[in-house]
Amino acid sequence: MEFIIFLSKLDKEILGLLIKANYVVEENKIECLLNKEIKGLHNFEENKIIICTENAKRKTNYRSKKKVPNKDNFKTELAIRKALRHEATHAIQKCNNNKIVGDIKNLEGKLHKSKRKALDFSTSNFSGTYAKEVEAYILEDKPKKVKDMIKKYCL
Repeated sequence: MEFIIFLSKLDKEILGLLIKANYVVEENKIECLLNKEIKGLHNFEENKIIICTENAKRKTNYRSKKKVPNKDNFKTELAIRKALRHEATHAIQKCNNNKIVGDIKNLEGKLHKSKRKALDFSTSNFSGTYAKEVEAYILEDKPKKVKDMIKKYCL
């Protein structure tokens, strides 16, 4: 899976914990082709997370390492890491009887303006509830917390 090269050590630990929690993590499946805007998705019924690496690369103007220095692709790294954490948060929610793990009132105010558009897209195009999506967008910036919560709720 190509997306692994974009992950930090902590994100690789998150991936390992998801697999330990009986999640299948796949890449660039048909769902990614059907909606080129998504960078990842959580299949609730099948305990599956799909990372849309090609979509993330296209949306972040990824250039092969032969053409540019590695540091120029930091946007792609960040997009893929956030996609994994976001979908991992949905896995955590599933492990928590399909409920959010935090307090939505406290979370909502922490949501950055730039994520509001993504939140609107997620809630209008996918089956996630508003509260679950807010939580996932908040936690995609908190890898340590995601790792700890997988251990707490899923293992």
